[in-house]
Amino acid sequence: MTTSDHVLYLLKTRGPQSAQTLAELLGLTSMGARRQLEAAQDKGLVEFSDVADKVGRPSRRWHLTAAGHARFPDRHADLTLQLITQVRTLFGEAGLEQLIAAREHDSEALYRAVLEQAAPGLAAKAAALAAAREAEGYMAEVEAQDDGSLLLIENHCPICAAASSCQGFCRSELQVFQRVLGDDCTVERAEHLLSGARRCVYRLRPVR
Repeated sequence: MTTSDHVLYLLKTRGPQSAQTLAELLGLTSMGARRQLEAAQDKGLVEFSDVADKVGRPSRRWHLTAAGHARFPDRHADLTLQLITQVRTLFGEAGLEQLIAAREHDSEALYRAVLEQAAPGLAAKAAALAAAREAEGYMAEVEAQDDGSLLLIENHCPICAAASSCQGFCRSELQVFQRVLGDDCTVERAEHLLSGARRCVYRLRPVR
């Protein structure tokens, strides 16, 4: 991964960052990080906003533009949208619902098979589920929280175009995750890309 690609990757996975923070993450000088950001800005891939901190002058935070987000894989969005339109035209909403249900069934079967190989415990199951989602292009990771819960974070949605056109493709993910993780936890959606967030996040709370 080139330095310029790494800058975009960090902004995608970590959200808005200052040049100084990016410099520390990349092992660059502050000037080197700013040059990378300015080069990306010239290409229309990043932009910045000034955020007022509690003390001192505003801090500049860099984030991806729509073109920057588009640099990450979308699983042939145009073709997917065409297929959704054709299914609707040929088979109506009922046919589309059957397609969504079949995809949900296959996904659940895959995740169950993966989790069966995981070590006991919620943390191990969450890590296995994140690995399965990572393989599907969701740039998934798990973060432990101070309250004992876990966050399943998906920094990218490879089917975003399809989900935007037909929200049925992602509406049942929460229920699927709950079913495959079992009674060890409750699952709730904390952030949702289609609701305006920059990513999707699911909070997994252990059942005491």
